[in-house]
Amino acid sequence: MHILLVASAFNSLTQRVQAELRDHGHSVAVQLVHEEDLVREAVRRERPDLVVAPYLKTAIPRDVWSVHTCLVVHPGPVGDRGPSSLDWAVHEGADRWGVTVLQANAEMDAGDVWASVACPLPPVGKSDLYRNEISDAAVEAVLVAVGRFASGTYTPAPQASGAGEGCRPLFRQSLRRIDWQSDSTATVVRKLRAADSQPGVLDELRGGEWFLHGGYPESRLGGRPGDVVATRDGAICRATTDGAVWIPELRPRRAPGGPATFKLPATSALAGRLSAVPERPAPLHRTGDDDTWSEIGYREEAGTGFLSFSFRGGAMSTEQCQRLLCAYRFACSRPTSVLVVGGGRDFFSNGIHLNVIEAAADPGAESWANINAMDDLVEAVLTTTDRLVVAAPAGNAAAGGVMLALAADEVWCRAGAVFNPHYRLMGLYGSEYWTYTLPRRVGAPAADRLMRDALPVSSTAAHRLGLVDRVIPCAPQSFDAEVGALATRLAALPATQSRIHAKKEERDRVDLAPYREAELVRMHRIFADPHHPYHGLRRAFVRKERPASAAAVPQPPFPRG
Repeated sequence: MHILLVASAFNSLTQRVQAELRDHGHSVAVQLVHEEDLVREAVRRERPDLVVAPYLKTAIPRDVWSVHTCLVVHPGPVGDRGPSSLDWAVHEGADRWGVTVLQANAEMDAGDVWASVACPLPPVGKSDLYRNEISDAAVEAVLVAVGRFASGTYTPAPQASGAGEGCRPLFRQSLRRIDWQSDSTATVVRKLRAADSQPGVLDELRGGEWFLHGGYPESRLGGRPGDVVATRDGAICRATTDGAVWIPELRPRRAPGGPATFKLPATSALAGRLSAVPERPAPLHRTGDDDTWSEIGYREEAGTGFLSFSFRGGAMSTEQCQRLLCAYRFACSRPTSVLVVGGGRDFFSNGIHLNVIEAAADPGAESWANINAMDDLVEAVLTTTDRLVVAAPAGNAAAGGVMLALAADEVWCRAGAVFNPHYRLMGLYGSEYWTYTLPRRVGAPAADRLMRDALPVSSTAAHRLGLVDRVIPCAPQSFDAEVGALATRLAALPATQSRIHAKKEERDRVDLAPYREAELVRMHRIFADPHHPYHGLRRAFVRKERPASAAAVPQPPFPRG
């Protein structure tokens, strides 16, 4: 079938639905919409067999849904209705939830049900759930619904009478507000998780109004409730009534008539206001009882090293790249034969940190520093010859993050991860040794196609192409354990030492310097030109605005797949 996806943003779920439908043999077009007329125009242009809305804030107009079957993905179980479904579920501590695919009609979320899939809700942030458990359930439900529609024999089930009673209001800031003088750590964390990553929790801090983003409990630190008592990895630690909470990002409240604001590492946002706050680094090498939060950690098990990292939104600033490189070098000093990089349950990496770049006094110079720091990290992985390195993306990866994974000897990803191994939509040529690693993995013709088409790639397609070596079909919560078991078995294999020896011989024959030099020549030209489309595209992406003109986009951003 030819399926039209209409979405308010090309977010993680829209990308995954597009990639999975293409894997199942469907022709897929994507139209981003912010008004009803764009929906009408896309339907007239594409003449689809079916319209699917994975993430849509704009109503589908009556003259479209009354003529075409339009399936809407709602992140809630049958009967749940409203624009803040997942916010309410996290806020109320639900441990089970679901996703419903229903037919658009005149009443929000009240249409006939084509499919519904239940899922667990572990205690993590809303955006993490959305990219993982909710995404898994949504894709399963969409594929079931599309199959039922294609059969031509299925009749969707009307929602039960009274289902409208499940419609809940928008989850407003008045419900999210933290009372630092009375709220416990658990309460504060729950409020922060229910607002992650949008809209954040509005609060007052150090003479300003900020939206707080992300929240991780801390049991060993404390102080006067509401006070900032420590910093770590760009985050601030604020005391609660019975402990503290780590908050990694802040976004200043937008001034009336002022420009759109965006998230930054908390210590960067509060630069100049934290002079008396101590830095409390966490130990890199973790033991079983080290449960405090940090972005990077290392552990060992049965001759295998595990270097885990989790950067908000998958973005890696110059400083984060440098810290991860130091941690990687430490991991390589340990007596292991296999080193796993990644793991966890969310983003692997999306490459350079566009928000930090946008906030810099000289974005071009910061772009240059950031890409060189990424290159240094990738080079360290590529030139590791005394052990096997396994990259383990639990979640999505894009641009330089994909190339970081490809620098490893093997790539093991969770089923459900989505890869965007291209740079074009941000107007960039790319670096991170992609001109070496990508053709080596998939061949030159496929590498050219991936860069040119700039389409998301599912884990199944990535395995077929050779981007990944193993797809692990498991729940997000189980990925770490599955990777750990596989890695320790790999370390115990007699053939592993032979592979390490052969790897060293191969690396000694390859001169990597020309690849980096050629890539950086082109990247420097882009960063140094203030009129290059990259700067406008970056600004629009970070501030969630539309590019100044369509001409700024190098090529049509969403070709038919």
